[in-house]
Amino acid sequence: MRWTDVYDIAIELADKYPDTDPQYVNFVDLHGWICALDEFSDDPQRSGEKILEAIQAAWIEEIAD
Repeated sequence: MRWTDVYDIAIELADKYPDTDPQYVNFVDLHGWICALDEFSDDPQRSGEKILEAIQAAWIEEIAD
C-alpha cells in the first residue's frame, strides 16, 4: 500500500485496532501505525497532514458502516 491508498489503509487500521476510536488518534501515532502495517511500502516522509486527515476520515467512515 501507498499513501494514496486511503481506503485500503483505513480498512487495515480498523481491522488492526478494532477498539480504537480514530477521531481521538493523533497524527504522530496514526503515521506510525500506518508505516507499521505489513502491506505498507511507501516512503514514510511522503505523508502530510492532508493525507493523514483523509485516512482518519476514511477510518471513521469505515467503522460507522
